[in-house]
Amino acid sequence: MARSSINWLQVVGGTITAILVLVAIFAPVLAPHDPTQAVAPTFGDPGPPSLAFPCGTDQLGRDVLSRLIYGARVSLIVGLSAMAIAMSVGVVVGLCAGFFGGWTEVILMRITDVMLTLPGLLLAMAFVAILRPSLLSILLVISLVSWSGVARVVRAETLSMASRDFVLAARALGASSFRIMVRHILPNIAPTIVVMAALSTSGTLLLDAGLSFLGLGVPPPTPSWGRMVEESQIYFRTAPWLVFFPGMAILLAVLGFNLLGYGFLRKRNR
Repeated sequence: MARSSINWLQVVGGTITAILVLVAIFAPVLAPHDPTQAVAPTFGDPGPPSLAFPCGTDQLGRDVLSRLIYGARVSLIVGLSAMAIAMSVGVVVGLCAGFFGGWTEVILMRITDVMLTLPGLLLAMAFVAILRPSLLSILLVISLVSWSGVARVVRAETLSMASRDFVLAARALGASSFRIMVRHILPNIAPTIVVMAALSTSGTLLLDAGLSFLGLGVPPPTPSWGRMVEESQIYFRTAPWLVFFPGMAILLAVLGFNLLGYGFLRKRNR
């Protein structure tokens, strides 16, 4: 019997991420209540899960399920947007460093090394403390501390491609450096970029959740998974569902993008 060629990592990861994206897109339709308004008379006393409120209510009487659904929208907007910016910067830096070499490579890679030596969360906290917390500033800060790893991988791939015969032939025919990078090198390292994009998204989601947990994320009353965990710390023993549900949402989101990334990597290595 022929061995199954189904890439289960890609299937499971793609399914989880697709569900998260659909939930984020259709949040106004799926959410049973307004996530910022009290809908239960439980102020100061979280309500347990019930038929009316499947995930319970928080200390302000807000529906946890509705906040989870809208939180998916915020987390994915920040995670995917920050990933796109970080990938763009990392790909440009890595391509230029690997292709031109010399002082260009030395300067770009030393800047990259400096960024890699700084703890991402602490650096993000410092930038957020300087900037006014908002959705735009958060995704810019996260992307600023997330591009360096991508740059090193892209540089290594570019160095490998730059010595290939088809690139040398393009040089001999007089093709410009920009054309060689865009038309010959970039398409050949695209599978690696796709893998890095999926894995980087899980990292940006975690960084967003960490900043929100520390009170430096998207300002309230906008629901955010990390902030939901932070707000429910004092109720951990008496109302564990307030921590469990947003924690599971973060876990599933990170797991989905990681599985998707490793699924792409497995497919690429076959």
